[in-house]
Amino acid sequence: MSSFHRSIRAAATAAIAVAPLAMASGPAIAAVTPMMQAPLIHSGSATPFFISHGGGVRNTTVDSTNWSGYAATGSTYTSVSTTFTQPAVTCKSGDQYSSFWVGLDGYSSDSVEQTGTEADCDGRTAEYSAWYELYPAYPVTYSNTVKPGDVITETVTFSGTDTYAMTIKDTTENWTKTTTKTSSGDARSSAEVIAEAPYSNGVLPLADFGTVNFSGSTVNGASLSSFSPTGIDMATSSGTPEATIGALSGGSFSITWNSK
Repeated sequence: MSSFHRSIRAAATAAIAVAPLAMASGPAIAAVTPMMQAPLIHSGSATPFFISHGGGVRNTTVDSTNWSGYAATGSTYTSVSTTFTQPAVTCKSGDQYSSFWVGLDGYSSDSVEQTGTEADCDGRTAEYSAWYELYPAYPVTYSNTVKPGDVITETVTFSGTDTYAMTIKDTTENWTKTTTKTSSGDARSSAEVIAEAPYSNGVLPLADFGTVNFSGSTVNGASLSSFSPTGIDMATSSGTPEATIGALSGGSFSITWNSK
């Protein structure tokens, strides 16, 4: 993990009593909370609001302040997978963040079982990494190299024994990481392929990643489109677009950064 990532995560990671999305009082930890990939936050809500549509809304598009992508909802899901080319971020000034992941849960629940990559800007310096996370537990960053242009495949699979296998493969750099963890009581009520503005005491500024193209996206072994998933566009609470999905064809779609 780079010094940049350590600086934003270290204080609250060391403070084991801190709730994931709520700061405890006291000067020792007031300045920083961990950077996390959080559940979907509906546009217009100042704090995390987990959208619930009962049996699931299909063939619709919703706005979120932190997610963009597609989510299968309305059933119980056991696996999700996608392949994409790691986008390069354009860094100008200030710090911005972006992540690209697959996961189960998070659309209408307060847990997420996920793995993905990250592309951040430390001022004018771009930094890339890979990670897994069982939200609300903190993310774990792998030491493996990730570069723009790398072909990445991500998969999360539930085994039926409260066990999740989170696999990320970088074909270009020739490495694969699989982490298996147990987690009980998760709803598995959604399966999603997402580009996100990560969360740390609020949604962080979204890095300019241009366009990312996902392909071969599957849920429960079938094409993502066969589930009539809900589309998600990222927008500020006032409705300003930040990242917009393209049309879904089979398991392929794009997300384009358009924050200004």
